[in-house]
This record gives sequence, C-alpha cells and structure tokens, in this order.
Amino acid sequence: MDPTVIRTLLGDVLQLTGEHIILVGVSCSVAILIGVSAGILGTRHATVRRLSVTAASVLQTIPSLALFGFLLPIPYIGGIGRHTAMVALVLYSLLPILRNTIVGITSVSPPVREAAIAMGMTDPQILRLVELPLAAPTILAGIRIALVTNIGTAVIAAVIGGGGLGELIFRGVASVNTLEILAGAIPAAGLALLADAGMSLLERKIAPV
Repeated sequence: MDPTVIRTLLGDVLQLTGEHIILVGVSCSVAILIGVSAGILGTRHATVRRLSVTAASVLQTIPSLALFGFLLPIPYIGGIGRHTAMVALVLYSLLPILRNTIVGITSVSPPVREAAIAMGMTDPQILRLVELPLAAPTILAGIRIALVTNIGTAVIAAVIGGGGLGELIFRGVASVNTLEILAGAIPAAGLALLADAGMSLLERKIAPV
C-alpha cells in the first residue's frame, strides 16, 4: 500500500482518537457529577430514588441511534455536532452510576451508621466520612461500566457529526475498506480495555481491607 495513504490514515487515527477521548471524558465527567449527586439524594428521599432510577432505566432502553435522532430537533440541545453527541452519551451513562451509588450507600451496615450517630456526627458528616468511603468500590464499579460502555457508544456520534473513531468505521463501511474499519475499531477496543483495566485497578486499591 502507498506509504502516503498509510501516513494519512495514521494521522486520522491519532486525531480521531483524541476526539473520541474528549467525547467520552467530558460526557462521563458530567454523568458522574449528575449520577452520584442524584444517587446520594435518592438515598435520602425514596421518591427521588424511584423517579431517577425509572427515568435512567427508560433512557437506557432507547436504541443509541434513535436517541441521537430524538435529540437533533430539540432547541439548544440538538443539532448536528459534538454537543448533541455529548448530551446523548451523558444520558446513556447515568443508569449504572446512579444505581451503584444508591446500592453502595444503602448497603452500608446499619450498626456502622448507628455508631457514627452515637459519636455525634451529622448527616453530611456520616455521608462524607462513613458512607461514601465504604460505598466507593461499588460506585467505581458503576463508573467503570458507564465508561467502557460509553467508549463503544461514542462510535455512533460520527453519524451526527460528533467526531471520534466512528468516522473511520463508517467511512470504511461506506467504501468497503477493511483497513479503515479496523483503524477505527481497534483503537476503540483498545481504549475500552485500558479504561476497564485502569478502573479495575483503582477499585482494588480503594477496596476496604
């Protein structure tokens, strides 16, 4: 194959990998902020827990391509481009983070809470010093699921001009070019494996002894 073509393809891979990382990084960061906050609030209010988990579960059932399509006509949110893709990725990432935050905090042993109350801790102090540290491995497991899933889902962003490695895959499919398909698919799979390994390591490091 022509070396110029290879160099051009490598340049595209590097650029689109960077775009993919930005898409996933920004959307996951926003999803963590929303999901953990809603999860904490849900452990304090049953109505919030029911509504938030139901809404996140419904969003998760919508096919990814359909969700991207639904967002397009919405003012200030939709339209062609990266911002619409990020909104869709945030919505897709919420459920595992939200659910694991609720499960992690509600699974803290009642005697541990009672001991904290007996020591005179307020509810915010119990949350910050007792519940969140004990629930951290469970919360991180949810974030890991969301992150790895997000890396794969972000490939669809190319359909609405969101950039990322999906551009190479769709370009390869359109031109029946196996090399371009692999050039997009292999880095995406590599990113997912790296993210999974990194989060697994972090989970083990903070797990209570």
